Amino acid sequence: MAYVNAYQPPPPVKPAYGPHGPVPYDINVAFPLDFTQLESPRLKLTPFVPSIHAAKYHAAISDPVHFYRYYPFPGIEDPESYLLFMDSFVRQNTYSVLFAIIDKTTPDPDYLEWGGKLAGTIALLNYSPTNLSVEIGVLCILPEFQRTHVATHAVGTLLKYCFTMPSTSQSESGLGLRRVHWYAHPDNEPSLRLAARMGLKREGTLKWAWVLPAGKVFGKTPRKNDMLAGPGRDTAIMAVSWEDWENGASEIVTTQMARME
Repeated sequence: MAYVNAYQPPPPVKPAYGPHGPVPYDINVAFPLDFTQLESPRLKLTPFVPSIHAAKYHAAISDPVHFYRYYPFPGIEDPESYLLFMDSFVRQNTYSVLFAIIDKTTPDPDYLEWGGKLAGTIALLNYSPTNLSVEIGVLCILPEFQRTHVATHAVGTLLKYCFTMPSTSQSESGLGLRRVHWYAHPDNEPSLRLAARMGLKREGTLKWAWVLPAGKVFGKTPRKNDMLAGPGRDTAIMAVSWEDWENGASEIVTTQMARME
């Protein structure tokens, strides 16, 4: 024969640390983060550090199956599995970062040093220095803060940072990206409405983009004798470009954030 196939599946790699990650906690990010810019009058974004934020985060979710009903990831309803997954999915990817959302309008008497109360998470995922693009994802607003200013200000703060050009001489500086996109379950109307309200436009739908864990309710039935047991999921794509940003989307974000003051 003129060829061989010597592939062997690599053994699973178990991190040399527990669910709270390495000590000291390394956010492992390969793109610029200026936390003075990741703040609005009502909230701030800070790295999600499991040893600091995880207990409060999980304690605030009384029904994790319902809370994560639109997410395609297996096992994240369990706190330890959630942390291990986020370590592999986000922290170990040098072009992704998970933020804790701190609501500055609500003090936490147990953690006054936070400057507010933990309101949820949001992430920048798969930043591309080659294509100047990034995804906003893992937007999980804790039940107490849903239908408040938190989601609007968290998304708006990240959008401003993504599209503001880098500068060393001006008060505002950012990543100078060309595109920000947003993936959502097509049935997740609150997510789609929020993205549209913040100036993102629906670009289309990726059909059968995910194989979901068995038992997920919001899934599509696969064909008979399919190779995997889990249901399928489509993914709605929404996005905003630098052209959109400079031709009205920036003003939309500013208006929405002011409306939610």
